[in-house]
Amino acid sequence: MLQVTESRQTEILELLREKRFVDVRTLTERLGVSVATIRRDLAELEGAGQLRRTHGGAVSVSQVALDPGYADRAVSNLKEKTRIAETAAAMVQDGDTVMLDAGTTALEVARKLSLRNGLTFLSNGADILAELTGNDRNPVYAVGGEYAAINRSYRGPMAEHFIRQFRVDKLILNAASVDLERGVIFTGSPANAAVQKVMIEMAGQVIVVADHSKFFKPSFSVVAPIAAMEAVVTDDGAAEVIAAAPPPLRSKFIIAPAR
Repeated sequence: MLQVTESRQTEILELLREKRFVDVRTLTERLGVSVATIRRDLAELEGAGQLRRTHGGAVSVSQVALDPGYADRAVSNLKEKTRIAETAAAMVQDGDTVMLDAGTTALEVARKLSLRNGLTFLSNGADILAELTGNDRNPVYAVGGEYAAINRSYRGPMAEHFIRQFRVDKLILNAASVDLERGVIFTGSPANAAVQKVMIEMAGQVIVVADHSKFFKPSFSVVAPIAAMEAVVTDDGAAEVIAAAPPPLRSKFIIAPAR
């Protein structure tokens, strides 16, 4: 019996090395065992540090790592971020006031929106502000405060006070992690979370932009429940893990079409 269990758990780990995510239903069908057995296997493997359980399945611990530097994030999954940006930008209507959170995916959205007229922008991202002020098409308001090199943003009490002076139609919000098990989005630090929470407070609709890698790693600080967002725009690399989420949560996600 022990050998059978070890063999089954070895196959689970081999599947995880091939894929970013495995769901319980797939494992029960492939291994010919009950849901209870698979859940027990996953619990034992998580206890041994071999994987991390998520809602409806598990991800490999090799997916769990600290955030890379900003320069690395800027080029990581760039094709997916571009598709996400196109989808998110299409959700912005002419005449909207738009706040953009600092981050590499929101920067791609800024590049799309900067080509349009009739919008008003507000951002705490240094790179985003540089992009938006590259032409004279639209008014741009720059959030000031303490500069954080990790995501080239301005944050802290000054930034939070400035943001509270505005009410915007749309917020383009970055996420360091999307946790479907807990139903929340995370960011890397309490200081970033504090700014993002104020942004959410002052926005009519919140559009989260997050490529698939954000679904397979943890982050430190809770920002907000997914249910409170207008939408979470991602790419098809997250389709499988989203499909395993409960229907009310699943309805919040928009998968950007592949080209």
